[in-house]
Amino acid sequence: MSADRPPDDDLANVPTDWFIYRGAGRPVMDVSLLETLPPPPPWRDFKGEPVLQPPPEDLADLDRRLGPVALVPPHLPASGQEVVAVNVALCLRRPLLVTGPPGVGKSTLAYQVSRELRLGPVLRWPINSRTTLRSGLYEYDAIARVQDARWRAESPSAGPEDPDDNRERDIGDYMQLGPLGTALLPYELPRVLLIDEFDKSDPDLANDLLDVFEEGSYQIPELCRIRSRVDTVVVGTADGERTATIQKGVVTCRAFPFIVITSNGERDLPPAFLRRCVQLTMPEPSADRLAALLAARFSQSSEPYMEQLIRDFLEYRSRQPVAADQLLNALYLAIQGQVNPSDMDDASWRQVLDVVLHRLDSAGTG
Repeated sequence: MSADRPPDDDLANVPTDWFIYRGAGRPVMDVSLLETLPPPPPWRDFKGEPVLQPPPEDLADLDRRLGPVALVPPHLPASGQEVVAVNVALCLRRPLLVTGPPGVGKSTLAYQVSRELRLGPVLRWPINSRTTLRSGLYEYDAIARVQDARWRAESPSAGPEDPDDNRERDIGDYMQLGPLGTALLPYELPRVLLIDEFDKSDPDLANDLLDVFEEGSYQIPELCRIRSRVDTVVVGTADGERTATIQKGVVTCRAFPFIVITSNGERDLPPAFLRRCVQLTMPEPSADRLAALLAARFSQSSEPYMEQLIRDFLEYRSRQPVAADQLLNALYLAIQGQVNPSDMDDASWRQVLDVVLHRLDSAGTG
């Protein structure tokens, strides 16, 4: 077992020498992930070209979401089941479906894996009832392209038309890959993709994703129609100003992305979709996990208030649904001097907690 994480009961009987991700909370890779990641199963081996390198890590975003690396406790008490599920998903090149109540750290897991394995910026695809597969793969603004072509034809300042100029090449200026489409580019290492709040999706989205997850590729029909005349097109991506070159209208991954799909378990998903995913149910964080979370955010400034706040939080959680970020809010108020539990009578402090630790369901709000 690695020295980067302590033994726990979850992993007592599990061989861990094959682990890539260890739940350490900080970068721990001494060698390239390419040297430690086992080859994919033959049925998950993709050959996309040309091979791409991921953009550099967004350290500021990781610090904002997880807290500075320097404040992460030496032994972050990650769940053994969580560590096993992440490693299984990485080795099998399968999406990880993470289920659990709000506020237990489902979305955070994607950023933790990205930080520890140095996999570059997390691509985030937030889901709502209007989300479609195409919106995750790419967007194409055909109207803007037609309007610009009309302006060029009518504007004297646009210059004379060159009859030999192939205008089809400009289609890439009006096309941008979405988070899923970007994650499936042929990167040498897996990109991390967070598909967040999957419960909000249209019921058809789960079935629409099946082929993309299975084949690791997709077509862009607008580019396929012109591929006999235009072999390659440069398009925008979900990585800010970075672009990608699409060959013959088809995108095929090389390293299947590490996909975290979060769900609150509010509805059943199709068996065919579940079969393609590794599943993880995240429990509510323990007192030790909450203490580590507070320490990673506030360091020693949290110590005067941490024990009481965690005790109060657990009391509230025993009676109603609350989330860990609400605990962060309460601690921030205490550290900033907005409230001081020791200087307030119990009734006044409870009044503050009732506001900050408000329940996350509709019960009792009539």
